[in-house]
Amino acid sequence: MRRKLVVANWKMHGSRARNRQLLDAVKPPLQSLAGRVDIAVCPAHLHLGETVAALAGSNIRPGAQNLYGLAEGAMTGETSASMLVDCGAEFVILGHSERRGHLGETDAEVADKFAAARESGLIPILCVGETRAERDAGETEAVVSRQLDAVTEKTGMEAMRGAVIAYEPVWAIGSGTPATPEQAQAVHAMLRERLARRSEEIAGGVRILYGGSMNAANAAELFAQPDIDGGLVGGASLKAEEFITICTSAGS
Repeated sequence: MRRKLVVANWKMHGSRARNRQLLDAVKPPLQSLAGRVDIAVCPAHLHLGETVAALAGSNIRPGAQNLYGLAEGAMTGETSASMLVDCGAEFVILGHSERRGHLGETDAEVADKFAAARESGLIPILCVGETRAERDAGETEAVVSRQLDAVTEKTGMEAMRGAVIAYEPVWAIGSGTPATPEQAQAVHAMLRERLARRSEEIAGGVRILYGGSMNAANAAELFAQPDIDGGLVGGASLKAEEFITICTSAGS
């Protein structure tokens, strides 16, 4: 049985003081969920080292929000997978719609990053999702399948073993209006079935998270769906009580 996973994506938020205050607030109550739900926090790169230190001894695991697809080299301002591992990261978010949409990341670039993460021992969280225009045009399955296939065709199915997928409909992110549980479940089930065509065993173990305006009020209903294995949480993860409630719902 797949254990639920809840990942906080702090995006470009936080400061040393605010991060410390937030972690001090969530660590004690979330400790009771150890062994029942997996929890991770992904701060900005500048705060990763301090976050790793602050999480030591807790049941919350550290992650990062991005990496560059080369092991090392002349690429000013970028961060490699091995650097993240050296700083203590365990997870890394890849292909988030904000990077695809605003920064022009292509499917091929995301696949390169996924491969680099796997080679370094990081657990990739592969984000896929469609825009409102694509959903209205009936293209949801084609879009998310293309984004997923770009990775599996480059790395092979074995690289998906133990990996994480996050379905984040672009039209729901930050909107306050998430996909309905039924809409989300339909896409999650389709993604799992697509993986199962190549390996039922691996598909059965891949955790598929929902992201896109998940909050304390809707988390439990989303988590009740058979193919929703947790959440990639944005804005609500910056509020201690909201994030605690979401994690507790995942562990219920």
